[in-house]
Amino acid sequence: MTNPVRILVVGGGYVGMYTGLHLQRKLKRQLAAGEAEITVVTPDPYMTYQPFLPEAAAGSISPRHVVVPLRRVLPHCRLIVGQADAIDHAKRTATVTTLATAEEGTGPLQLPYDELVLAPGSVSRTLPVPGLADHGIGFKTVEEAIGLRNHVIEQMDIASSTRDPAVRDAALTFVFVGGGYAGVEALGELEDMARYASRYYHNLKADDLKWILVEASDRILPEVGEEMGQYAIRELRGRNIDVRLNTRLASCENRVAVLDDGARFPTRTLVWTAGVKPHPILAASSLPLNARGRLACTAQLAVAGAPHAWAAGDAAAVPDVTTTAKGPDGSPAECAPNAQHAVRQAKVLAGNLVASLNGQPLTDYRHQHAGSVASLGLHKGVAHVYGRKLKGFPAWAMHRAYHLSRVPTFNRKARVLAEWTLSGLFKREIVSLGSLEHPRAEFELAAGGEPPVRR
Repeated sequence: MTNPVRILVVGGGYVGMYTGLHLQRKLKRQLAAGEAEITVVTPDPYMTYQPFLPEAAAGSISPRHVVVPLRRVLPHCRLIVGQADAIDHAKRTATVTTLATAEEGTGPLQLPYDELVLAPGSVSRTLPVPGLADHGIGFKTVEEAIGLRNHVIEQMDIASSTRDPAVRDAALTFVFVGGGYAGVEALGELEDMARYASRYYHNLKADDLKWILVEASDRILPEVGEEMGQYAIRELRGRNIDVRLNTRLASCENRVAVLDDGARFPTRTLVWTAGVKPHPILAASSLPLNARGRLACTAQLAVAGAPHAWAAGDAAAVPDVTTTAKGPDGSPAECAPNAQHAVRQAKVLAGNLVASLNGQPLTDYRHQHAGSVASLGLHKGVAHVYGRKLKGFPAWAMHRAYHLSRVPTFNRKARVLAEWTLSGLFKREIVSLGSLEHPRAEFELAAGGEPPVRR
């Protein structure tokens, strides 16, 4: 009996999940006969649909409906919840730390493989800004989204009950750094939610809240085009949101956001969404990287110069064969690292991997960008799709329709649609469940411990 082909997928995001899904379908017979095995290594046992994080933060969608359980979607794959620390492709082994190995102190696992799919995604890109590590809040995971929602409502509670004007002003000042999708959509949804919640506070008005968006370039939402980006700025400023372009965060020490234009804002909330960078595992893989730290890939989604290694999504620099345009350094243009490409690349990657096992020719990945949609809050949005530009309610409706069609599994589609329907019939929920972040706090206090320090 020949040994089974061992396929290792590193990452459980868009590319990891969809690649595993397509592979288990294409290799159904081989998996059943023991001729192939697929292992997925991921830090979390679920895939997060990140475009829904702003709505989860605003309370329009329940957190559990923003994630897709991988064990249910990938029943024919072996799922290992852990962190890939290093990859030795010459020896075809990956070093993986799991909760069990960390708890037992037995050292990391050494996972052998024959075919590698490297799709760890990206991590938040931070800068050496004084105070950022101590006071900054990210917005890349569902835990961060729900934590930020609880935090915003908690700050309104503090402002409503304090007698100190300085504490009140700092609690009601919310600074967002980064004018891309994550920053603008999170700001738009949370401002909408907080504006609605303010009506239930006897001594707070919506105009008491100060929202500031800091963007280093001269535009926001570049994906939707300059015209729609300018509309988004006008829409945000019309809601009394301070949009500052060509501006950078210089410091946030002592809970004071200092901008490079000289402005200073005492604040208890600083949300950092200023881009992403390649996952550290790429540098620890010995595989070829481009100047930006992403895996150098061919149009067939194979890692250049590394047989039996494949990559897609945020981790991969995939040439865009649909255009003759060049990048800033004169090299061929690359596919944008977004979900639209990642989902489609995963299907081609799985097909090419199976084709290579069968000695068949590979297929180039080609997909022209269809456009972009962005929400600016309830019933507000911008869109630039197939050359058509929409704004306001039509753009917001297109945003919801597109992402409803893209969220994985019929189960999630039905649940999200049901929640949207119910939210249109009933009032918003404005409850803060910040205690979920410290579930043992009450028991520890009763047992004589110290209460946790809250931000």
